[in-house]
Amino acid sequence: MNNPKKPIPVPVPGSPRELAACRLCRIEVDHLSVKKDGQILIQDVNLHIHCGELTALIGTNGAGKTTLLRALLGQIEYKGEVRHLTGDGRPAAAVRTGYVPQQLEFDHSSPVSVLDFLAAAFSSRPVFLGISRKVREMARNALMRTHSEHLSNRPLGALSGGELQRVLLALALTPQPDLLILDEPVSGVDENGLETFYQTVSELKKRNHMAILLVSHDLDVVRRYADRVVLMQGTVIEQGKPETVFASEAFERVFYSREGRE
Repeated sequence: MNNPKKPIPVPVPGSPRELAACRLCRIEVDHLSVKKDGQILIQDVNLHIHCGELTALIGTNGAGKTTLLRALLGQIEYKGEVRHLTGDGRPAAAVRTGYVPQQLEFDHSSPVSVLDFLAAAFSSRPVFLGISRKVREMARNALMRTHSEHLSNRPLGALSGGELQRVLLALALTPQPDLLILDEPVSGVDENGLETFYQTVSELKKRNHMAILLVSHDLDVVRRYADRVVLMQGTVIEQGKPETVFASEAFERVFYSREGRE
């Protein structure tokens, strides 16, 4: 059984607003399967994730999307291969993965500010001992990337859903990842927050040629923002451009026939 490739920890440098171009060309997932307690969770998954593209994973609950994410994040063991390749087809070294979860669990009554939250992530120095100028600058640059610098002194618990997700996106981008994974990142966020978040992600993709993998149940969002769509049902049953996947018999069977029965 292959062990998952875990993102290699690297020091967090002081970063400018503009991120460097992604060092990857593509991520190849070949014949990936996950089995737990004798149960097959996903089987024979094959797909490519390209830099400069947003690839969306879609499917009903239990289709295996979260299991695939956990395999790519190095959280579970799997059989098969995950290859990180450069433009000339050679293995990419020191691959970094950024991750934005569906939601952040924390005490909303806490007085912790956005700056405090980022400083705790960027430095081993306890925040109550003070935040250095260097860490403040790092936090400011991180927030600027997601157009969130005005939130720096706001209490974390006072942020709207969309604002909080942009802060988590800023954190995921520091240091710059080669693969950015978005796991239902705007679930429950209002329309304005959703639009702002995905416009920011689109800017990052174009400017930094970044590989982005999105899990979303919002098919309208997928239609508007995805470059490629992967439809899962225990394995990959359809993939390609959004218009191709949405027009496929597999899509009709998974989403409309299922709903008709229910």
